Amino acid sequence: MSAQTLSFAPDSQTTSGCLDAPVLRERGQREVFCGLTGIVWMHRKIQDAFFLIVGSRTCAHLMQSAAGVMIFAEPRFGTAIIDERDLAGLADANAELDRVVDRLLSRRPDIKLLFLVGSCPSEVIKLDLSRAAQRLSRQHMPAVRVLNYSGSGIETTFTQGEDACLASLVPELPPSTDPGVPQLLVVGALSDVVEDQFKRLFDELGLAPVAFLPPRKSSELPSVGESTRYLLAQPFLSDTGRALDQRGASHVPAAFPLGAEGTTLWLRAAADTFGISPALFEKVIAAPRARAERALENHRGALAGRRLFMFPDSQLEPPLARFLSREMGMSLIEVGTPYLNRQHLAEELALLPPGTRLSEGQDVDKQLDRCRADKPDLVLCGLGLANPLEAEGIATKWSIETVFTPIQGYEQAGDLAKIFARPLRRRQLLEV
Repeated sequence: MSAQTLSFAPDSQTTSGCLDAPVLRERGQREVFCGLTGIVWMHRKIQDAFFLIVGSRTCAHLMQSAAGVMIFAEPRFGTAIIDERDLAGLADANAELDRVVDRLLSRRPDIKLLFLVGSCPSEVIKLDLSRAAQRLSRQHMPAVRVLNYSGSGIETTFTQGEDACLASLVPELPPSTDPGVPQLLVVGALSDVVEDQFKRLFDELGLAPVAFLPPRKSSELPSVGESTRYLLAQPFLSDTGRALDQRGASHVPAAFPLGAEGTTLWLRAAADTFGISPALFEKVIAAPRARAERALENHRGALAGRRLFMFPDSQLEPPLARFLSREMGMSLIEVGTPYLNRQHLAEELALLPPGTRLSEGQDVDKQLDRCRADKPDLVLCGLGLANPLEAEGIATKWSIETVFTPIQGYEQAGDLAKIFARPLRRRQLLEV
């Protein structure tokens, strides 16, 4: 597949693809990180926020390892450790939490927004963090707003930590001051460089005002109301979408901004919603789209014709599969995802090749059996499965890398393709 064969016209979505395809639903043993992991990228995004995990030493070790924070650093997250006295009911957990928060805020006056993040241990002892957040907010407002959400790994996957965090912010968004003026809200944590790139494109399109959730500072919370049109930048924001719907905002259906095609379709959805002329749209995106296509061409030779198997991990799997199939020429064996939101993913499912095997949830032993039988060239999976599969001679790519790495937009399209081309090139060198 060459760059010239790609179609970005609206009629590229006329086929139903996998929109009505059957989905293999599995409910068994899963291999995923917990929602606490979302703090790794969220604490970098909201610059005056702090994420206080109410959990065990295991939670603290997980975050320290995942974030790679040195002991003398001043990160914007920490853990209020639940110990044996709390579990045994020998201490007042709420009084202990209040003491930890008071000490934290006295030491870190830069904190303006504090998230109390629930964990498996805090849920086991039935610690009501919602009431704790309300109590602490009353004590520390207006200097500090205190919110809460659950990062528990019980029946969730790790990207749902971001979803829960953003959903907790939605009730705090101020109402639109001018409900008659339509506004665009881009929802989902993007790296600052990607957000700036999108801002420039929206400005050139004449699309204003445009706001982003989450904002870089808690004092810059965007307004929301019936005139708000929200565009999802991430496919795993089901709870946040429902919360915005309840505030009167309207969802703009779109493919997600991965690759040249996905970014074009995502931007076009916004442009069409706000009545931007097709001529202006094509003029604005022509140069960055051309750069993206040239960057993709560098990696297409390594990926075209290769067979891909995707384990469920991040909920990014469907848009990644669309990108790798349509723009890089890969053949899809199975596209697994922890949860399939058909409403948010309708445009992506319509672009997947008919006959693609879709699976939702996980029964890891059964899925491993299918993977071995299919003999893929590349497997996208979580860290816990990668090393065993590599030992069996199967090339793998960690799915968490697609979350930690800036991959959205035209300028990152080549980096996204490189993520998947790298393990295949490495294996080819080793075989020589």
